[in-house]
Amino acid sequence: MLFILVSFIVLALLVKHFAWGPVTKMMDARSEKITGDLDYADQERSRAEKLAKEREDALKNSRAEAVEIVNKAKESGETQKKSIVSDAHSEAEELRQRAKSDAAKAREDAMSGAQNDIANLSLEIASKVISKELNADDQKSLIDSYIKELTVNETK
Repeated sequence: MLFILVSFIVLALLVKHFAWGPVTKMMDARSEKITGDLDYADQERSRAEKLAKEREDALKNSRAEAVEIVNKAKESGETQKKSIVSDAHSEAEELRQRAKSDAAKAREDAMSGAQNDIANLSLEIASKVISKELNADDQKSLIDSYIKELTVNETK
C-alpha cells in the first residue's frame, strides 16, 4: 500500500510537472480565445447596430429630401404657371392696344380721306352752283377748316 501511495504521489508530481502546465496553458489559451471571440462578436453586433441606425437615419433623410423635392417641383410648377398666365395676359393686352391703335389710325385715315373727298365734292358743287370758277386752294382750305371745326366739336 505504501508503494501505491508513493507511486501515486510520484505520478501526481510528474503529472503536475509535465502535464499540468501544458493543460492549464491550453485551457487558458482556450479561455482567452473564447473571450476574444465574445468580444469580437460584441464589437460586430455594435457595428451592425450602428450601421442599422445610420441606414435608418439615411432613409429618414432621403424621405425628407424626397418630400422637399416634390414641394420644390410644385412651387416651380406654380411659378411657371403664373408666369405663363401673366405673359399671356400681357400679350393679349398688347394685342388689344395694337388693335385699338390700328382702329384709331384707320378711322383717322378714313376721316382724312373723307375730308379730301368732301372738299373736292364741295368745290365741284360750289363751282357748279355759282357757275364761277373759284380758286381751288382757297376753297379747299376753307372746307378743311370747316371740317376740322366739326371734328373738334364732335370729340368734345
